[in-house]
Amino acid sequence: MAEPLNGLKKVGEAKLKVLFWDVYNSTLYNQTGEYLEGQFPQALEIDYLRDIDAKDLIERTVDEWKKLDIEQITYERWIPLLSDIFPDIKKGDTLLLRVNDNLHSEFFFNGQTLGRISDSNFGKSFLRIWLDINCSYPKVRNQLIGLKK
Repeated sequence: MAEPLNGLKKVGEAKLKVLFWDVYNSTLYNQTGEYLEGQFPQALEIDYLRDIDAKDLIERTVDEWKKLDIEQITYERWIPLLSDIFPDIKKGDTLLLRVNDNLHSEFFFNGQTLGRISDSNFGKSFLRIWLDINCSYPKVRNQLIGLKK
């Protein structure tokens, strides 16, 4: 796929700030521009405002999956895939995940394809980190899904 956002419209955007630090700007996209849980394709674009090592990114992802009660047996098989895909992030880098109609996931880094994961549970579980009602940053979630709070 040449352009990861082809056919998609912006649903919402949000900045994650933790204490005094700006971490990233994020934008959610889908076909209609209005959030409906479980409606695909969806894409989440993250523009990083600070450096983050790939190892730290994976550890944070796993921490969030644990908080969302995703079973360890489920996410353990994704960790080696993410280790192969995720780069070290520098301030100004963009990471984008597109989850297609068939629930296959594709990662892009600064506009270039990084890797694909065909497990149909992965994309939904990864997006839950930002979109689940019980996510760690509800204000970010509400802005991403188009609720202004």
